[in-house]
Amino acid sequence: MNIKVVRGNPTPEELAAALAVVRARAAAAAALPPGAKGPRDAWSDPSRIAAHHIPKPGPASWTRTYWPS
Repeated sequence: MNIKVVRGNPTPEELAAALAVVRARAAAAAALPPGAKGPRDAWSDPSRIAAHHIPKPGPASWTRTYWPS
């Protein structure tokens, strides 16, 4: 595994912390059984959105549809 610092000048401690996160994520992905959904797959699943109640606009919501800059 190669990691390249593109910008900045990180300390050895910061590099070690970043590498620990990358290795932990790789180990978690490798530990999933074949065909199982990972956390990213669950987040991008469209059925996740349909499972929640979508609020309906109130009687004066049309007044907040345009916010001038």
